[in-house]
Amino acid sequence: MDKLTEILHQKFGYSSFRDGQKEIIEQVIEGKDVVAILPTGMGKSLLYQLPAYFIKGTVVIVSPLVSLMQDQVEQLKIIGEKRVVAINSFLTYEQKEMVMRKLASYKFIFTSPEMLQNKRFNNALSAISIAYIVADEAHCISQWGYDFRPDYLRISKWLDAFPKANVLALTATATKKVVKDIKGTLHMKDPFEYIHSLDRPTIAYEVQKVDDHKEKEAWIVGRITATNGPGILYTQSRKKAEFYASKLEERGVKVAFYHAKMEQDDRVLVQQQFQHGDLDWICATNAFGMGIHKNNIRQIIHDHIPTSIASYMQEVGRAARDGNQSIASLIYTNSDVEQSFYVAMKDFPDETDIHAAFQSEDNQIILSETTLRILNYWKEILSEQETIALFHDIKQRKWLEIHKLFNLFQSDRCIREQILYSFDEQLITRPMNCCSNCSLDLQLLLTKREKQNGEEIELNWFNRINELLRP
Repeated sequence: MDKLTEILHQKFGYSSFRDGQKEIIEQVIEGKDVVAILPTGMGKSLLYQLPAYFIKGTVVIVSPLVSLMQDQVEQLKIIGEKRVVAINSFLTYEQKEMVMRKLASYKFIFTSPEMLQNKRFNNALSAISIAYIVADEAHCISQWGYDFRPDYLRISKWLDAFPKANVLALTATATKKVVKDIKGTLHMKDPFEYIHSLDRPTIAYEVQKVDDHKEKEAWIVGRITATNGPGILYTQSRKKAEFYASKLEERGVKVAFYHAKMEQDDRVLVQQQFQHGDLDWICATNAFGMGIHKNNIRQIIHDHIPTSIASYMQEVGRAARDGNQSIASLIYTNSDVEQSFYVAMKDFPDETDIHAAFQSEDNQIILSETTLRILNYWKEILSEQETIALFHDIKQRKWLEIHKLFNLFQSDRCIREQILYSFDEQLITRPMNCCSNCSLDLQLLLTKREKQNGEEIELNWFNRINELLRP
């Protein structure tokens, strides 16, 4: 047994590597920059965790979501690693001060793109030995950086302070353009690239066109109440997430809603309840999903057209991590294209906003926090006209991305084949349950949900046992 496999077994409890893992880990240990694209459930976390035990110094992991950081910290603690911390809004001022003082004692430091702009944090990082830097969910650099979280673009300047540290970029989906953006932003020098096939044969694709939103709601509520989860219903608004959760709860489904305006503690609780099986369904905006360690998600339902093929694949890829059959269903009306574009554009500055931002010195413009953050970043590096031109181009690109996905769903060609083609892949083997345009046996794919009375009896019995055993 070689040293890598030995550590794999001793530290992580696995007897062998999955496809690509060992090659990627070897490149990281050798000090190479690496771009690794592996589907959800392929063990991306191992790619930055295992090499740390072969290299002196601290691993810095830049992660997009607090919930994702917290989950990864817990996963490391489960295997016995105590030298790990997440520096985020969960820490009090006193806790942050204590962490800063003993930063060198940590083997793994998780942080956000925003935290990289903190002078105190950067001074502390500069004083310790950095083994390598990880950009987790690296597609966000391209998909979120330009138009949602510009702090992802600031990573480029931040990296100048650590010229000797190699960078590992990890994501589940990325087009050639996204890979190019990742390599450029992260200053990668002749990086090793590992791109796993995007195809997930155990996820079947179902697309249904309906006439109006009432018919859509009836279809979704009918499907969820008649069939087993666990599952995630993705919707575009907080109001819709709460609406569906209420409707389903009335019908006896163990369900909760999840969106970005919830308190952080509430979001963590819902996530944990879903992961532990206390909830069968989550009705959520796209704020839910990254860092979910739940292997048995059987259904993903979209009640809208996502803003790109890449984001759609990120979301449906959360199903079937255990390798068993699952289904991704999307229900749409013709008017959903305009709605998706509106949602994608709602935080974008228009020409009037941009002009006001460049003319104002007091920052008292009435705009959303996101819009102001976007404008403040671009004001630093572009002129007013260049910023107007940039956002004109971004809006056109967003419209084209949404239409590309809409046209894909309207086509009578194989959905799987079209998706793979969008990522420069060819379909090699068509699974038996492929898509609603090819072959799809819903009787085999979906199991009937147990009757409500049976669920209540089982739940009451479970609660009664808990009461009897309670100390």
